[in-house]
Amino acid sequence: MSEDLKKLRDRIDALDEQILNLISARAQCAHEVGEIKRAENEHVEFYRPDREAQVLRRIAKMNSGPFSDEIAVRLFRELVSACLALEKPLNVAFLGPKGTFTEEAASKHFGHAVATLAQDSIDEVFHAVETSLVDYGVVPVENSSEGSVSRTLDNFITSPLQIIGEVELKIHHCLLTQEHHELESIKVVYGHQQALAQCRKWLQANLPQASQQVVASNAQGALRVVKEKYSAAIASAAAGEQYELHSQAQNIEDLTENTTRFLVLGRKGVEASGIDKTSLMVSAPNKPGSLAQMLATLADNGVSLSRIESRPSRGTNWEYVFFLDLQGHISDQQLSNALAALSGNADLVKVLGSYPQALR
Repeated sequence: MSEDLKKLRDRIDALDEQILNLISARAQCAHEVGEIKRAENEHVEFYRPDREAQVLRRIAKMNSGPFSDEIAVRLFRELVSACLALEKPLNVAFLGPKGTFTEEAASKHFGHAVATLAQDSIDEVFHAVETSLVDYGVVPVENSSEGSVSRTLDNFITSPLQIIGEVELKIHHCLLTQEHHELESIKVVYGHQQALAQCRKWLQANLPQASQQVVASNAQGALRVVKEKYSAAIASAAAGEQYELHSQAQNIEDLTENTTRFLVLGRKGVEASGIDKTSLMVSAPNKPGSLAQMLATLADNGVSLSRIESRPSRGTNWEYVFFLDLQGHISDQQLSNALAALSGNADLVKVLGSYPQALR
């Protein structure tokens, strides 16, 4: 070993010791924060999405490399997650089974120091949070190429839950099989309806003979493949590892920038973090120009609308509710004024949550 290499390795060992000592010191501070919170209020919220977003944005701003901002934030996300677990371990429900993109989104948002609980449907994720079976839940809400997840939106019509965060996840699909097969031998492909749609062109070009079967989640499709020879599933690489399946093809999505947005569900609102979104559900009077009038109200108050989606009201035929994403927090004066004005010309205005904008 050269002297220069030995010096560098000795330097790395010394830095590792310093890093460990600093991590331990941070963890001790987190533990003491938890003790103070318990002493002051037995019903205190230990997880603060607004505070965590501020910490991670600060890390990205301070980062000078050689790590990318994304990697630096990921490292600190895990540190924050482990420290929070010393204050209070969190339980998080997600659309299962294990190996789904929703589980990956939950880990991206909360880190790996939380206990996760797989649920069989989006409805069950909502129910788990509503009944306090878990602290929080994660559900998909929209995909960049295939649009909204209607089941998530429909749950908000009756659910009292609040959106407390969002996650954006690049989606890369694999074709999973029991073992390596000739593509011509595959008889059926399982996948969530959105996953099948996101890979439509690839499937038409490479598996025209295979039937397509919709399942509740991609990971459930992977479970089917475990039991069925000459079948395949569209799912993540993580699902392939989870169920020991062969990855026959990778990155089979039709659009390279394929991204899914997920929502984090909680029972209480979140304070402003500085860069926030607010989601609403509104119902417009059934008369000409009512929706345009509501949107004009937002514009007149300087509020930026980033998304609008309609869904049947599930009450009267041909009546709809609209889901809106706005820039800003409900505590912002502009947004507060806009909502007050909006309430005057809408049948219903329901705030679904104000929450930190996703870190990219």
